[in-house]
Amino acid sequence: MNSRILPPDAATAFAPTKAFPLRVPQAAFLAFSLGLIGQQAQAAKDAGCEGGGFSVVLPGGTLSSPTDTVVPASSVGASFLVQGKFVTFEVDAAALGIRNYTLTGAANPLDMTGGVPTVLFASKTPNLGGVALNGNLTVEVEGNDVLLQRSGSGVSMKIQAKDCAQGGIFQMEPSRADGLPTDFTHVLAEGVFYFDNPNFRNPPPLPLCTPPNFTPQCYPVPVTPRINFANDLSPKLVGRDSPQVATRIIQFGGVSVWRVSSGGRMGGVLGEDSVEVAPPPTSCVKNCQAQNRVRGKYPVLGFPFPVPEASRLTPRFP
Repeated sequence: MNSRILPPDAATAFAPTKAFPLRVPQAAFLAFSLGLIGQQAQAAKDAGCEGGGFSVVLPGGTLSSPTDTVVPASSVGASFLVQGKFVTFEVDAAALGIRNYTLTGAANPLDMTGGVPTVLFASKTPNLGGVALNGNLTVEVEGNDVLLQRSGSGVSMKIQAKDCAQGGIFQMEPSRADGLPTDFTHVLAEGVFYFDNPNFRNPPPLPLCTPPNFTPQCYPVPVTPRINFANDLSPKLVGRDSPQVATRIIQFGGVSVWRVSSGGRMGGVLGEDSVEVAPPPTSCVKNCQAQNRVRGKYPVLGFPFPVPEASRLTPRFP
């Protein structure tokens, strides 16, 4: 079997290529056109959250919006459930890792699953170096947003999530008193796989700089290779890991491992945002929100369905 294991690399995944300058008339027209697209795209993404909202199901009861409370450590239990209309996942209380991150398939104009409940990640696990989070649990639930935070000896973890059908809707943030990084292991669910998106390797050779026809010379930022994940069942389902102040150290077809700086984050992006040409993330280590930062300003290259076998990363596991 030919292996397509990617070597360790920076959070931007690959070294950027040189951007081509725009001629002034093209650039002006492109900026105007992208502004219109951005307005339309943001309206569509807002629709993906309509009617959403989380509840946090703890052993002692359920917390729903609006909630801003501190749950005593003795009442947290070993694990608990975060249940939304569009997204649900389990939380390991001792590490604030998650299991069974699932799109519910609830009716929504931006649903990517065809109405079928779909588990995307079997787990996202931070390695806290043997430290257990044993403090009180902070829970904030408001509208479509949930924030969870818990600390242990010299370490704290934060989860922020949005209950939406797609977009930038999940992130985990470690913080350590010693300033050391934290490794996160992402394991995809059965049937979901990482792939080297060929649309980012060979952007379509379209002739004009007018939406939706873009060439590499027209992109506002360079087109660099992109690792996405998808499955063989849902033609619209696509996503990617979204690091900030982090380095990918291992990549397989079903597993990725990221080294995240204290105060950095590991996010998750689903749908159109995950196949959009956009600048690399900033080096944010404080108050980094799980949200759509780009807001539809850049071209969307999409992905092929079904994903060609040659583009899928192999082997699946180490």
